[in-house]
Amino acid sequence: MTYKRSISNIVLLLVFFIFQNSLTAQNLAKVNPESVGFSSERLEFLTNTFKQYVTDEKLSGSVTLVARHGKIAYFNAEGFQDIENKIPMQENTIFRIASQTKAIVSVGIMMLQEEGKLLISDPVGKYIPEFQNTTVAVANENGGYEVVPAKRPITIHDLLTHTSGVGYGGGVAEKEWNKAGIQGWYFADRNEPILETVKQIASLPFEAQPGEQFVYGYNTDILGAIIEVVSKTSLDNFLHTKILNPLQMNDTHFYVPSAKSNRVATVYSSAENGIERAPTEGTMVSQGNYVKGPKVSFSGGAGLISTANDYVRFLQMMLNKGTLNGVRILSRKSVELMTTNNLNEAEFSWGKGTGFGLGFTVLEDLGKRGTLGSVGEYGWGGAYHSTYWVDPAEDLIVVYFTQLIPANNIDDHEKLRALIYQAIED
Repeated sequence: MTYKRSISNIVLLLVFFIFQNSLTAQNLAKVNPESVGFSSERLEFLTNTFKQYVTDEKLSGSVTLVARHGKIAYFNAEGFQDIENKIPMQENTIFRIASQTKAIVSVGIMMLQEEGKLLISDPVGKYIPEFQNTTVAVANENGGYEVVPAKRPITIHDLLTHTSGVGYGGGVAEKEWNKAGIQGWYFADRNEPILETVKQIASLPFEAQPGEQFVYGYNTDILGAIIEVVSKTSLDNFLHTKILNPLQMNDTHFYVPSAKSNRVATVYSSAENGIERAPTEGTMVSQGNYVKGPKVSFSGGAGLISTANDYVRFLQMMLNKGTLNGVRILSRKSVELMTTNNLNEAEFSWGKGTGFGLGFTVLEDLGKRGTLGSVGEYGWGGAYHSTYWVDPAEDLIVVYFTQLIPANNIDDHEKLRALIYQAIED
């Protein structure tokens, strides 16, 4: 009897420890800032500045997470998730991350290459035949444009680097894109699978010849459609199976589960005298259909919602050269290629001293950019004014979430960077 009780107790202890580990593994450990080289006193400048943005009605609220050496040194939820209903911002508030989806989908493409299911040098038309012969709109002297054949097929690498020529429906052929009903980056309201939308995109004239210019646009939505074709499953299922579940990103979804709807941050817009609540529906600036929409279109370019805790886990995996908590998502060499500049200066002109890898901007010249950071830093952001970066030289990750679109007359991104780096003491 005693022997059986002992065995039973051991089993219960094992179950307890496994359960505890499964809970704690979901988040990086929070530590005293000094233990990872930050000054608590100097981080107060960061806290006070973002309190002031809320007081001055430039932001409804924000969540800022700073991790170093694999641990959370600073985690601050400021202001309100919903001003009118007096719901405070929380560390686990859910945000529309828009183009921060792109990095996750780009990782998915690299995983398929590692599994031998595609090559990023492959033409897109190999997987989506509608892209075998694409066209480009070229302006003429009469103020109009001519549609000419693409000089070569668009490749997956072109999509990863935004050099396919596919924009967001602008350029000289904007009217054709408008007529087709494809404008902006917002697909949450569309009641058709993303592959069908992407096939329509293939029929429209693009803004530049493949490989000749950096044109930010639907490239990663097309990558998401390629993932669906190659994996023979939805992008939603693929990302959860291959990336989100293994990394325990439990609050990252294309559409908000009803049980989590009370955690979604409200969208605000910069106005003449502060900020105002964005419309409920009808525009890209709206609150969106992430809770009550058709839930059919999985946009690889801008579709995910997430939390700071989830997104830092994804970035920590990248900083760890493809692994997190013993789970390998990517090889070290794939991470190196993704976070290395793949373009020349003429192709990428969004910021001095920066280039573009496969899904991320990459800092090549600190002095040319003229803001605090390190060579080799990579990151991006989202349309709702969120941003993030990874600084391998400092073993540092920054995730900043807010919901402000458009964001006018606010310098929060610049001050965020300055106030984080000034607090490093080691």
